[in-house]
Amino acid sequence: MPSGQTPSRRTGGRIRSQDAHDAVLTAAIELIEELGYQAVTIERVAARSDVAKSTIYRWWKSKPALVMDAYRTAVEQRMPEPDTGSLTGDLTAFVTALYGVSAHPLRVRTLRGLMAEAQLDPAFAEPFREWVQSRRAVVLTLLTRGVQRGELPTSADLDAATDQLFGLFWYRLLVGHKPLEPTQAADHIDQLLHGLRTPDVE
Repeated sequence: MPSGQTPSRRTGGRIRSQDAHDAVLTAAIELIEELGYQAVTIERVAARSDVAKSTIYRWWKSKPALVMDAYRTAVEQRMPEPDTGSLTGDLTAFVTALYGVSAHPLRVRTLRGLMAEAQLDPAFAEPFREWVQSRRAVVLTLLTRGVQRGELPTSADLDAATDQLFGLFWYRLLVGHKPLEPTQAADHIDQLLHGLRTPDVE
């Protein structure tokens, strides 16, 4: 290379492929939240993302796989795993963010629609459950850290506690009998942890 010449920046296929991959996920989540699952098509995702339909099918085998991959990515970005240094702080931060969906009507509608679709479409149910398990895994990690730090007894049923945490969320989200208020997160976590820390009475 001649002296003083600035090397050109490489713009290889890997970078372009990642940009296209991200564009597809962004387009999919936008369409899900704007139109609902039923109205999302690979054709619409391709048009919104400016990525060829054949490329999308090369990366995702089906619409359900694409939709839940997009949703998983969006939720992980919106709700990163908290690490406050205490179990109470971690769970309160997580649930505060979880309940915060109530401030976004389109996201509430999307979650309700995805849950309904999972009951009706076996092809969608599997990737939906995989996403649910990925969210449960975050809470299980927080609870496990709490056990390791001595904040919970080793006998605590972490799976049941995780179901209780999400159970309240989903019940209120789907039934709508009471609001999801982020300001209630701390009280709900206090109740949950009190039950986990209270020894069984024979």
